[in-house]
Amino acid sequence: MLYATTTPAAKRAAFRERLATGELLSLPGAFNPLSARLIQDKGFDGVYISGAVISADLGLPDIGLTTLTEVATRARQIARMTDLPAIVDADTGFGEPMNVARTVQELEDAGVAGLHIEDQINPKRCGHLDGKAVVDEATAIKRIRAAVSGRRDPNLLIMARTDIRAIDGMTAATDRAKALVDAGADAIFPEAMADLAEFEAMRAAVDVPILANMTEFGKSELFTTRQLADIGVNIVIYPVSLLRIAMGAAERGLDVLRSEGTLEPVVAEMQHRARLYELLDYEGYNAFDSSVFNFTVAR
Repeated sequence: MLYATTTPAAKRAAFRERLATGELLSLPGAFNPLSARLIQDKGFDGVYISGAVISADLGLPDIGLTTLTEVATRARQIARMTDLPAIVDADTGFGEPMNVARTVQELEDAGVAGLHIEDQINPKRCGHLDGKAVVDEATAIKRIRAAVSGRRDPNLLIMARTDIRAIDGMTAATDRAKALVDAGADAIFPEAMADLAEFEAMRAAVDVPILANMTEFGKSELFTTRQLADIGVNIVIYPVSLLRIAMGAAERGLDVLRSEGTLEPVVAEMQHRARLYELLDYEGYNAFDSSVFNFTVAR
């Protein structure tokens, strides 16, 4: 009922313990708090909060238009609704090094278990678009050092994302990753890897956990969890997948409504009201105080 009972500190500690095992952890992207509950209900290891999804939810492209306040607000809404650890996309940190430190504290207060800071120029763009540009190594290092300095809970995972592969190639990507680990990054997110061999090269280059971004319609192939686990990837995210599935279904349903004048043909494809009530725990609210919550749950 209401929010998750697991504290943010406990989620962070548990996430660190899971990462230390070396197993692959799967984190689908939640596009709202309810979808985070569904992710937990289906038995996944964590929840990812995508900057691209937050932008899209606001009707904006993923080109650095969102603010720290918008990201922190959405992260808090999602993280508090699940007992799973949540990782949030912190883009370039929303400013210079002092801003990065504040970003870390705001997101830590929002209850996330981890976040990633990237090395694109500010404003950034989606990592799977062409025409990206990255900052120099010194600037990227300052961002990560500021993030680590801003952290208060030592279990908060500070991940460094690098987009340099698409610009200067794989050698530059592994060199940048090593420098970011030396700067204090707890994990590495190498964006837009072209194939498994590139993930393997990144795995060999650093001794911290690495993340694979399995986003549809992007630069990377959609590798299976078995393939990724076999080469030592530690975290896999599916950042926009649930939003795409939901929007695809919504578009098809609207087409039916427009053409048929009724949604009857697609009712069987909808989530049943009983299942929605189950996820929302209507029964729990009803049992909380029958003198106040005196409704009957419809079936």
